[in-house]
Amino acid sequence: MDTVAEFPMHGSSPALDVTIAQAAFPNSTRFMQMQDQLGPLYDDATFADLYPRRGQPTEAPWRLALITVMQYADNLTDRQAADAVRSRIDWKYALGLELTDPGFDHSVLSKFRTRLIEGTAEQPLPGPGIGGLPKAAASGRAHGEAAAIPFCTAATQA
Repeated sequence: MDTVAEFPMHGSSPALDVTIAQAAFPNSTRFMQMQDQLGPLYDDATFADLYPRRGQPTEAPWRLALITVMQYADNLTDRQAADAVRSRIDWKYALGLELTDPGFDHSVLSKFRTRLIEGTAEQPLPGPGIGGLPKAAASGRAHGEAAAIPFCTAATQA
């Protein structure tokens, strides 16, 4: 390994965890490449209107948005996506989580989507092309537990 990747977003993985991820996947994965090449896609400010002013969400909204994109890219149910956050090194790398992060209950993803659909966020999730989102997800024809999600085709394509 030449260098250890630096995460420009909050919630960065420790250098040792990055080194382990790069050793486990010397050719990288699409989610590791997404993090390395695109950097942060979202920030909490994008989702501020979706949460009450008092208290804090249990999980960082920017991270839940990214998990939702990764979930669709891998065609996973909420339960499978939550398990991937807990168990997959490349997901932890892309999400800036420590390898010891315990993850969260799968119901958090459904609650986040509900906030997106009912909230006032102006289509914060990217459309097809970022993270390999299938066209069915972008059109709202999602699988399993997932419901229609607002996608924006022009978002964050810099």
